[in-house]
Amino acid sequence: MKRRELISLLGGAAAWPLAAQAQLTERVRRIGVLMPFAEDDPDTKVRLAGFRHELERLGWLEGRNIRIDYRFAPAGVQAPMFVKELLALQPDVIVAVSTPITTALQRETRTVPIVFVGITADPISSGFVASLARPGGNLTGVVMFEETVTGKWLAMLKEIAPLLTRAALVFNPKTAPYYDYYLRAGEAAASSLAVEFVPLPIENATADIERTIEAFARVPNGGLVMLPDTTSDVHRDLLIGLAAKHRLPAVYANRLYVLIGGLMCYSTDRVDQFRQVASYVDRILRGAKPTDLPVQAPTKYETVINMKTAKALGLTVPPGLLVAADEVIE
Repeated sequence: MKRRELISLLGGAAAWPLAAQAQLTERVRRIGVLMPFAEDDPDTKVRLAGFRHELERLGWLEGRNIRIDYRFAPAGVQAPMFVKELLALQPDVIVAVSTPITTALQRETRTVPIVFVGITADPISSGFVASLARPGGNLTGVVMFEETVTGKWLAMLKEIAPLLTRAALVFNPKTAPYYDYYLRAGEAAASSLAVEFVPLPIENATADIERTIEAFARVPNGGLVMLPDTTSDVHRDLLIGLAAKHRLPAVYANRLYVLIGGLMCYSTDRVDQFRQVASYVDRILRGAKPTDLPVQAPTKYETVINMKTAKALGLTVPPGLLVAADEVIE
């Protein structure tokens, strides 16, 4: 073996333990994620996959320089306990999914950085931030909708069902305490559409949901607006089935509902929002403070229409609504 090759080989050998040591001593950052859905929920899997993929793109890999601790609390059940568990792990940042979970985390810590997503209420009036531009505390994130979206939902219902005279806002006041935010905006829009807009509270129980929807359906020419709500997400199959059974046109705030049989949706791109959250987690892990990260508004909306469901309900989808659709399910 030549002398130069021997020196190169010995130098490389000496570098191996140093490289291994650097890898072993690289600081592992801890991220907590608390979601109000079941771990095996298909929507949960898609959102978290988008979150992890964006983190990887930004240089954060599970098992190398980050550890992600997940907790799942369907419809908010056990959320307070999971909040305490995550905080006990001393995370560098926590991702809070939904308004109730963000509220629960805020009660327990004013120091651990929190990035919220799935916020369906005004983050200022909810007390999460002082302003959208300068949050002012340990919270920032991405809002899901602005209140004016209610007018869009009602307009879609009236367009696809011109005889509509009543529309109900479906929500559970325990898991959607922000419902009034949308109800007020919807009432203002409903008058111009000659539609009565009424609240339709439900409980987190099959029997109650069935009774409530059946009672509303007794009066003809009604329709449903499904507020973004973890209770509705947990019972989405039931709600879609009841809308079909009682021949009620319904508009949803999540495209997944339409993929599994719902009539139509106008919604934000949930996976895109989890990518936005990942970018904020990245910035916090690199030293940014939540107070310096403005609250982000939705950047992508999508309209999805299920033609098979429309036909089953005896509805003709007008050309204008079809042209506006990002996706049409035949």
